[in-house]
Amino acid sequence: MFAVVKIAGQQFKVQQGQNLYVPHLSGKAGDALELSNVLLTDNGDSIATGDDIKIKVKAEIIDEVQGDKVIAFKMKRRKGFRKKHGHRTLYTHIRITDIA
Repeated sequence: MFAVVKIAGQQFKVQQGQNLYVPHLSGKAGDALELSNVLLTDNGDSIATGDDIKIKVKAEIIDEVQGDKVIAFKMKRRKGFRKKHGHRTLYTHIRITDIA
């Protein structure tokens, strides 16, 4: 059984026991989440979408991590203008505990 869930504006295909890195969510390690924005479910013999879905996905926050460094470099030729800026995006590591 799997479900397609919308988390922080992005869609993820999830199964029970799966680990995911999703955009930063509020909460601490060990907290439980309930993802109610389910777009599609499939249990092998039937597919449900839209208003037919009565399923909620439960997850647990494992950790908060940072992504790889992203460098933004701006330059104007012949002017001597150079600007270098970098950042690391925050992600939340979650485990899907139940689809019910």
